[in-house]
This record gives sequence, C-alpha cells and structure tokens, in this order.
Amino acid sequence: MTAASSAAELPVRHRDAPAPGEPIGSHYHRCFGCGDDHRTGLHMHVSAGAGLSIDAKFTVTEDHQGAPGLAHGGLLTAAFDEALGSLAWLLRKPMVTGRLETEFVRPVPVGTTLYIRAAAEKVVGRRIYTRADGRIGDPSGPVAVRAAAIFVTVPIEHFVRYGRAEDVGAAVARPDIKETARTFEVNP
Repeated sequence: MTAASSAAELPVRHRDAPAPGEPIGSHYHRCFGCGDDHRTGLHMHVSAGAGLSIDAKFTVTEDHQGAPGLAHGGLLTAAFDEALGSLAWLLRKPMVTGRLETEFVRPVPVGTTLYIRAAAEKVVGRRIYTRADGRIGDPSGPVAVRAAAIFVTVPIEHFVRYGRAEDVGAAVARPDIKETARTFEVNP
C-alpha cells in the first residue's frame, strides 16, 4: 500500500443521497434492524441528517430484554450496527461491518425509545470510520450508548455470493421491483 492510498479523506455525501430529513426505508423486509416483517426485530426508523449523518430511533420491547426490564447489550450493539450501516445510503456504497465498539453509559429500560445520531467521519481506502451516540427519551436526552465502527466497502456481488440462496433468490424474484432494486442497491 502506498502512502497516498492510506491517507485519510473526508467522506463525500453522494449527489443521489436522500435529502436531510428524508426517511431511509428498510433495505430488506426481513432485516432484523429495519425490516417490517421481522416479528421481534428493532423496526428501526432512519432518516437522512445534515452532512454525513443519519438519525435513527427504535423502542426497546420485551423481546429485546437481557436483564429483567432492561435492553440486552448485544441487542443495543445490533441497533448501532444498523444505524451506522445506514450511512451507506448517504455515501451510496455497499459496505459491511469490519469492527464495532460499543460503550454502555447507562441502562436502557424496556419501553424506552433510543434516539441514535450516527455520522461518517473519514475514509481510508475501503474503510469508512463512523461514530454514533444513543440518547434516551428524545434526541437531546441523556447519552446511554456510544459506538464507533469501521465499515469496509464491498462489491454488491458480495451479498449475492454469500447470502443464503433462497433469501437472495426470493429478494430478486419479488414482484415489487422497487424493493428488489433497493435490496441490492446499497447494502442488503
């Protein structure tokens, strides 16, 4: 690797990225994070923010418990993975999680809505560096969870090659062309 290829760059919001405030819908109806058809999923709502940020929220349900009455830490980590991964829609690059670190600042009770703001900070080669904060109750509430992640851009064929054949085939075969295109557009 040359010094030039390893230099950090500021990420650039793609010209076709959703406008600030525009909802970013589910990329796949059975996704645990954002899919409407996942019975116990997060059913996360995401919208494009200013610059290279997104805003996301989900409500912790009884299906998301670890300790009695509290969100499971792994589930909260999954929520941050989903929120940070949604930055792909602003960059218009398919990507996968390479590394994700989560810091738990305070407990998140069942019934709480967690508001997550995530941003892309820099790009080094195929790596995209991101950060997020999760706040309890409203976007200016107390911070409960922080996360930092490195995503790695991949060709869209990655998902077709490694995805379970019957799911990839079902996504491609869906009569809803809009969802099929969206499923394989950025990050299935």
